Amino acid sequence: MKITEVIAIPMSDPIPRERQHRTDLGTRVKSDAVLVMVKTDEGLTGIGASLGSPPILCAVVEHELAPALIGENPMYSERLYEKMYNGSRWKPALERGHAQPGDGRRGVTMEAISGVDIAIWDVKSQIMGIPVYQALGATRDSVRAYASGGWAPGDEAEEEMGGYAKKGFSAVKMRVVGRDGFSIENTIKRVTAARRGIGPSVELMLDAHGSLDVTTAIRLAKQLEKFDIAWFEEPISPDDHLGLAEVRRSTIIPIATGEREFTRFDFDDLFFHRSVDIAQPDIARAGGFTEIRRIGSMASAKGIRLAPHAWGSGVLFAASIHMAMSAPNCHILEVSQGYMPMMYELFEEPYDIREGVVYAPQKPGLGFTLREEALKRFEYIPGPEYIF
Repeated sequence: MKITEVIAIPMSDPIPRERQHRTDLGTRVKSDAVLVMVKTDEGLTGIGASLGSPPILCAVVEHELAPALIGENPMYSERLYEKMYNGSRWKPALERGHAQPGDGRRGVTMEAISGVDIAIWDVKSQIMGIPVYQALGATRDSVRAYASGGWAPGDEAEEEMGGYAKKGFSAVKMRVVGRDGFSIENTIKRVTAARRGIGPSVELMLDAHGSLDVTTAIRLAKQLEKFDIAWFEEPISPDDHLGLAEVRRSTIIPIATGEREFTRFDFDDLFFHRSVDIAQPDIARAGGFTEIRRIGSMASAKGIRLAPHAWGSGVLFAASIHMAMSAPNCHILEVSQGYMPMMYELFEEPYDIREGVVYAPQKPGLGFTLREEALKRFEYIPGPEYIF
């Protein structure tokens, strides 16, 4: 079997004005994604997803990556990843046994590689006639989920977070910055309300989106410890691994990060500086299935748990399900509670999520079928996702 075509399709999911709200990232007016398709000479098509600027990603996929893949056997997924990652030097890289990446070793090129790699694994698993997670090496067929939301201001956080617990989730995540802005006092008020709403037995995580400085993160963490926080996510800029290690040393709360990191090399630096307790690679950014397998194994060797970042399109979430089912050190999976039709209404088949548990799809490949009207419904809209 040979790959005959690799295409990328930009997509957008506009958010109605009444569902928009302001956070530390600004006001989100739409969600963007790129759908990648890898087609073969025997009629099979694999799908993948990329994060980042759709027009740029599509150009990278179709003009830089596709020519390297046409005519290749999709069963050689490791080889194809190395071709994309090492570029023109892929042959000497494989012959000599060490990476020789070109300029596109981070950023948009890695996001494009991630989407293509997901699609290759989808095709590969279809050829084998089994779900992706079994092709990767299955660990489980279900995984505990956490409800990811938490924007409500003040005392309203009690009802929002309590509502997630009532759905059956045994873990929930809220944002440090709610719709009413940030202060340490305000965050403590919201966390107090959230803990009141979910009770003592439901795990509570917090996500700061990298918006705090080191001293503020430490001050906040010390005041959060009494609430039995399961993890403090991206308390400071993801670029400051040393600062993150300082925050980690200052608190008993586990530190989580990784959604904005690229490749195993970024995670190796996090692990080297002892900056993280829970690694959160995004499969549509960090390198697809091929690279996240490596990241997960590296994390396991350090006693670090894996909790894939799974916020995005339906293809990204589907791929994250398979990753969670295969990685032995993955203990929980993110399930968005935001307004996300491109996640929940992209496929013909619904996700199997019951009482806070995600169950593995059983069809070959990713196991989901795009709705016929999906590409028209989520047609790309130029412009930024956020307005600050």
